[in-house]
Amino acid sequence: MMQPLQLSAGGFAVVLGTNEIASAVAVHLHREGCCVVMSHDPFPPVIRRKMAFHDALYGDEVTVEGVRGERVDHATQIFKALRRSDNVLVSWLALPDLLPIGAVDVLIDARMQKHRVTPDLRGLARISVGLGPGFSTAVNCDVAIETRPGRSGLIVGAGWTDAADGVASPLGGVGAERFEYSQASGRWRTAVEIGSRVFSGFTIGHLGGVPVRAPCDGILRGVVRDGQDVPQGVKLLEVDSRGRHAQWTGIDDRGRGIAKAVLRAVQPQAEIRTSYAAQPIAVF
Repeated sequence: MMQPLQLSAGGFAVVLGTNEIASAVAVHLHREGCCVVMSHDPFPPVIRRKMAFHDALYGDEVTVEGVRGERVDHATQIFKALRRSDNVLVSWLALPDLLPIGAVDVLIDARMQKHRVTPDLRGLARISVGLGPGFSTAVNCDVAIETRPGRSGLIVGAGWTDAADGVASPLGGVGAERFEYSQASGRWRTAVEIGSRVFSGFTIGHLGGVPVRAPCDGILRGVVRDGQDVPQGVKLLEVDSRGRHAQWTGIDDRGRGIAKAVLRAVQPQAEIRTSYAAQPIAVF
């Protein structure tokens, strides 16, 4: 049986992914006193960048609901931050680079890689959490949490999380038609900023020299960062058609619900145990 965990100052949490869901989880863990490190994964590209810590990877000043993202490039920086960190740490370092730094209390896979094979995270941290499709507590994680519409934030006690069905979460009654996808692989170029008002047919950017246009009127809620190489079949941009109710910054209801589910799952109130993250391995 999974042992309950006490999140406290000095706890070490690793979040895989730098998207808006991963960032919502990171903010909530940070507020619980954890030292949180986010590990970037290039797939899929992050589009809701104003709702995420992603752009801190490129040296941009990024805050999400008052929490600052800080880029870290070396394991020694993270090791020092285990004693005290005022920011969420964002890194290009992959999980194998992070594991030798110290015993990980919580490991969350928030990459949202809906159609890829998910590695077994069990044993890599005191508690491992899988978000979205491809997770089972009997196969590859200690806690599995749904992210699909209508079931978002549901902790799965047995079996697998729901498989991806291609149905986008509705936003103001608009589904998948608010997105544009890459029709081929190529270099993405755009000069349009998130938060800009756009109109149906307006050219948002070019993929491999081919123009990509806004699918509808509204506010540009998300777009792949300029200069990125993207594969075929991934989301390039999103338009929020809700007018003055549009949201392109901060944590939305879905992200907040999933993040709170993570806290409920890893910090049950029935039993409190002391974290072992106070004994870092410190192998460099």
